[in-house]
Amino acid sequence: MIYLDHAATTSLSDAALQTFMTISKEYYGNPSSIHWAGRKANAILRQARADIAQTLATKPESIIFTSGGSEADTLAIQGYALANQHKGKHLITTAIEHHAVLRTMEYLEQRLGFEVTYIKPINQAISAQQIKEALRPDTILVSVMYANNETGLLLPISEIGEILTNHQAVFHVDAVQAIGKIPISPEQLGIDFLSAAAHKFHGPKGVGFLYSRLPNFDALIHGGRQEEQHRAGTENLAGIAAMATALKEQTAQLDQHFQTVLGLKTYLLDQLAASNYYLNETEPSLPHIVNIGFPNQLNEQLLMRLDLAGIAVSSGSACTAGVIQNSHVLEALYGGNSRRLKESIRISFSHETTKEGIDFLVQQLHAIIGGTY
Repeated sequence: MIYLDHAATTSLSDAALQTFMTISKEYYGNPSSIHWAGRKANAILRQARADIAQTLATKPESIIFTSGGSEADTLAIQGYALANQHKGKHLITTAIEHHAVLRTMEYLEQRLGFEVTYIKPINQAISAQQIKEALRPDTILVSVMYANNETGLLLPISEIGEILTNHQAVFHVDAVQAIGKIPISPEQLGIDFLSAAAHKFHGPKGVGFLYSRLPNFDALIHGGRQEEQHRAGTENLAGIAAMATALKEQTAQLDQHFQTVLGLKTYLLDQLAASNYYLNETEPSLPHIVNIGFPNQLNEQLLMRLDLAGIAVSSGSACTAGVIQNSHVLEALYGGNSRRLKESIRISFSHETTKEGIDFLVQQLHAIIGGTY
């Protein structure tokens, strides 16, 4: 079995698994309780918050724990928009964002009367100038992903942060695909909110965090006073601790893992050098994601046959009831009539991917499609 869908989720690292098991067994107290068991649990929670903050070169109080990236995105966008709508009701995002962002924006438009500008790619990229031109006096928030989850495209986060320095709009960045892969310091980049999900960097599923530079945003979940009253509910202590372990582990080996993955991508493309394919890629991009198309080969059939061969890859787009839907990202990049929407698949790596796995993928592509690989 060959797993090449790391952009969807990653395996739990041994260290993160050990942390999860240890905390689950030995630190079972509620972190909000004042007795000895609660205090022990709270110490673990504080340490995890400090560890994550250290990887981002920020303060522990800036970290809010969530159930994952989607909740973090929604908390930042909806929470800030609702609390600050007296300053304006205009929001800006891009047409290639994750649905966690796009559907939150749609909700604010349709149910709460906000106006959203969706920046469309020009020459298969999003520029900081496009964001600048879309700004209005009543713009209160700009939300842009760090790295696209379907193509690996890196967006100009630093440049956008500079543009927003002298504007009232705050800057939210969905960093789910980037964190743990490249260095990220939100304070240096001018980021006000940053979303992350543990399962994208070899942590557990069902846990993530929101970096927040600002206190003035509404909670989505009401109840207790956890997370400085920004997110009620007893914290997932074992998941949080395992997430902190995974992020520390990945951050410590950031350069090494990046070079490993870059080498794997180069190796794959070298193996395909004589084949008939195209890449859905614009520089700069993460090497972890290869969005590739084979002319006249329907991705739905190709994915099915690769799966039967024991290879896990994806289309990178939404799948509902087993039916692959056209990618909104590729549609924004290449147009609704492009053949790429029906032909493209996403191959995504981590440092755990092996050349032997890539060799098997190439072998199976040869058997399915034919030609020289």
